[in-house]
Amino acid sequence: MATMQALIFHKPGSISVEERPVPEVGPGEVLLKVGAASVCASDIRVYKGEKKAKAGVIPGHEMAGTVAEVGEGVEGIEPGERVVVCPIIACGECYFCLIGKRNRCLKRVTLGYDEDGGMASFVRIPKQVVNIGHVIRLEVEMDYEVAAMTEPFSCVLNSVETCKVQAGSSVLIIGAGPMGLMHLILVKAMGAAKIIVSDPLEDRLRVAAELGATHCVNPDKHGVVQEVMAATRGLGVDAGFLTFGTVEAMEAGLSSVRKLGFFNLFAGFPPNSHFDFDPNRIHYDELFVTGTQNANTDQYVRMARLLGVLPDAGRLITHRYGPSEADKAYEARLGREGLKAVVVYS
Repeated sequence: MATMQALIFHKPGSISVEERPVPEVGPGEVLLKVGAASVCASDIRVYKGEKKAKAGVIPGHEMAGTVAEVGEGVEGIEPGERVVVCPIIACGECYFCLIGKRNRCLKRVTLGYDEDGGMASFVRIPKQVVNIGHVIRLEVEMDYEVAAMTEPFSCVLNSVETCKVQAGSSVLIIGAGPMGLMHLILVKAMGAAKIIVSDPLEDRLRVAAELGATHCVNPDKHGVVQEVMAATRGLGVDAGFLTFGTVEAMEAGLSSVRKLGFFNLFAGFPPNSHFDFDPNRIHYDELFVTGTQNANTDQYVRMARLLGVLPDAGRLITHRYGPSEADKAYEARLGREGLKAVVVYS
């Protein structure tokens, strides 16, 4: 029996690289030869016990690769095709599936949390994923390392579209980690005129400036709200994005958004987080305070096309590891070393 190297999540604080059998493909399924899989902040939250995943699961919901084999009855997908995978397994029948919001499916299951994901040489893509079109062909040439970021970039596309960012918009991005910088790259491509980025790490602010931020603010040295108001002549930004899960930054974010503006809680928060605020601020200023999580299928398909023509996307990848070093990718993220960590399988 052929074997492969796979990263296994055992319990919070415990992962290991192990030999596992290469999955066998059944009717309606697809075997993906993984090219690259990247580590997400959500993977780190699972490792820290802040988010749940099944014991013994192979993590990795950000993946790209080559179709190695297709099961009986699979149509429209051929061996040798380069693809990315939307990791959502949706029922296709509930209210949210019927309105095109499979990311909100009432029976949602996700690869990398509930079923095996892409942190392995091969991954079996279940029939349910194949049937709903979540194996997405790459129409634009790009490295697998970049293509693996289709999933997080799709989440960011959902974020900025929910907040109605458009040409000429002003935005505040709180956090210049990988997800914050993805917001920066995307809003810049969409024509945002003022892009204000806040982060306490000077190295990350330098990267933000290189990627096109018009204003960079270190909250340990300068007041974020004051800097935003100075940059917008006292109006506030059209949209604000909180890209890391800390309630301490919410006050500055909410106070930086103009009347009728949007503020998105993009990141997940530790369990039992609480934030006190005056609801009259939302009422009288007509603020739109929202959250976004994952993305719909249309956004995945469009992002798979767009990602290959975003010239700065690859700059987010700072750490690369081989299959036997997949656990080190977690160590890099836990230590906040660099930006995006990717495990390269082929």
